[in-house]
Amino acid sequence: MLDPFRAAVAHLAPGARICVAMSGGVDSSATAALLRDLGFDVVGLTMRLFDHAAADRAVADAARVAAHLGLPHRVLDLRRAFLDEVMRPFAASYRGGETPLPCAVCNRHIKFGALADAAMEWGAAALATGHYVRRVDGPAGVELHRAADLRRDQSYFLFGLTRAQVAGAAFPLGGVADKGETRRLAAGYGLPVAEKADSQDICFVPGGDYAAAVRELDAEAMRPGEIVDLSGRVLGRHDGIAGFTIGQRRGLRVAAPEPLYVVELDADRRRVVVGPAAALERAVCRLREVNWLGEGGFDGARVHVKLRSASRAVAATLTDLGGGGAEVRLDAPFSAIAPGQACVFYDGDRLLGGGWIVRS
Repeated sequence: MLDPFRAAVAHLAPGARICVAMSGGVDSSATAALLRDLGFDVVGLTMRLFDHAAADRAVADAARVAAHLGLPHRVLDLRRAFLDEVMRPFAASYRGGETPLPCAVCNRHIKFGALADAAMEWGAAALATGHYVRRVDGPAGVELHRAADLRRDQSYFLFGLTRAQVAGAAFPLGGVADKGETRRLAAGYGLPVAEKADSQDICFVPGGDYAAAVRELDAEAMRPGEIVDLSGRVLGRHDGIAGFTIGQRRGLRVAAPEPLYVVELDADRRRVVVGPAAALERAVCRLREVNWLGEGGFDGARVHVKLRSASRAVAATLTDLGGGGAEVRLDAPFSAIAPGQACVFYDGDRLLGGGWIVRS
C-alpha cells in the first residue's frame, strides 16, 4: 500500500524528522499516517490562526488524530502573523476593488513561512502538507508539478513559494488517483476524521459571509456607493464594493433589457461598473510581484496561464517589465480577469510561478 507514496519522499533520508501541518482535515491527517508508516519521525504541527469555534474544532480534531496515531503534537499560536499578513490585506484588497486570494498569501507567508521556519528549528528535514501537488527533482533543481488528479490539483495556490520553500517541502498525496483514495487510506488507519467534509470556505470566514468578515476588518470597504453602466449612468446603489467581483451577474439588483455583469470596480469613487458580457473580454493583463520558478528569465516566455483557480489554462506570452512586474498577452481574449487574483504560469504540468493581477 505504501509503495506508491515512497517516490514523493524519496528526497528525504530514511527515518528523518518530518513535521506535518495538521489542519484537522482528512488530507493532512492521512499524510501524517502515511509518513509515520513510511518510517519517518513525524511531529504534528497545528496553526492557531484566528479566534472562532471553527478554529477550536480544527485544533481539537488534529489533536485527536495525532493521539490516535501516537504522534507528538504541537499547536503554534500564529494569530498575530495571520492577522497582519493575511486577514488585513484580504480586507484591504477588497477595499481597493480587488478579489483577493488569501490562501495563496497564507501559503507563502504563514504555512511555508512561519510554520516551516518553526519546523526547521525543531530539526525537521521537511514540512509535509496534504496539498495535492507533486514535488519533482528536475535536471536543474526542484520543481512543482500539478497533481495526478487534476480535479484536486492545488498548484495554483502555491505559485508564490520560493525555491527554498519548495525544496523544504513534501507532498505525499500528489500522486493519488482521487480524493476517494485518500478517504480510503484514512478509513484504513481508523482516523476519526476519515469522513469529515471538505471545507468550501476561506478558513477565517466559516459560513462564507465575506461581507461580514470584511466589515469587521475594514469598515471602509463596505461603504455604499453607486452601480453605473459603462457610460456612467446611475442604475442603482450597493452596500459596499466588497460584495462584488469581476464577472458577477447575480445580486446586482438593477433592471436592464439585457444581462449585465460587473466589468469594473472603481474603488476611488466606490462605483460598481456593469456592462454586457462582451465588455469582460481582455487579451492583456499586468502583474505585480512575479515569482518565477523556471530556469533563466521569463521575458518572452511562452507559457499556459490560469487566471482563476478553476479556469482553463490558456496560451500566453510573458514580458518582463522589471521591478517584479510583467505583462501577459493572451493568444485569445479571456473573460472576467479580476485584479487581486493570481495569474499562474505552467509548462505542461510544471508550475513555473505567477504573479498578482493588477489590471487588464
